[in-house]
Amino acid sequence: MTETLFAAETPVAEISAQIPGAAEIFRRAGISFCCGGQTPLGEAANKAGVDLGRLRADLRALVARADRTPPADPAALINHLKTRYHAAHREELSWLLPMAQKVEAVHGDHEEAPLGLTEVLVSLSALLDAQMGLEEQTLFPALSRGLSPVDLELEDWFAARARVIELDEALRGITHDITLPVGACGSWTALYGGLRKLTEDLAEHRRIEDGLFTA
Repeated sequence: MTETLFAAETPVAEISAQIPGAAEIFRRAGISFCCGGQTPLGEAANKAGVDLGRLRADLRALVARADRTPPADPAALINHLKTRYHAAHREELSWLLPMAQKVEAVHGDHEEAPLGLTEVLVSLSALLDAQMGLEEQTLFPALSRGLSPVDLELEDWFAARARVIELDEALRGITHDITLPVGACGSWTALYGGLRKLTEDLAEHRRIEDGLFTA
């Protein structure tokens, strides 16, 4: 399916709608995925002066990085959390924030506009950055040294976890459970695709760390 989706004839907007994060790859390449989103991938790459093979490689890498399969080895699991979730959250929020600002600004008068979404994402980004920093600098190294979760001071971690869940629920409320309105533009579609992946990643991230820190 992925190779068919990345065919030269596939409209850019279709790829952006189906692959969370593809819109950011197109933006960096100077390819329009919103108003000019019906342009076929091959033609869009040619107009932007971008190598089609390289563009496809970046899109394939994006899909590969989305794999959530956790390793069984404890050391590998910690690295998996840092690369698959921590790095992904930081990268995705870096483009979700400006895209949310754009959608709120352009479609603010729409009855289903996600007003307040940017504010929620700013809070979520700051909270996650602090929580992940605590894990990377203190909690993960302690576990790697052989300490048990019962030996760790986890009050701040549990408080941050609860607040992330609250912000996740606020995000879903603002976006009507991340449901697009009829006729949504390419930017709105790409934004909600990214938000859907983010919330699913956050849920799996919590599930893995619950097992790690409450074992």
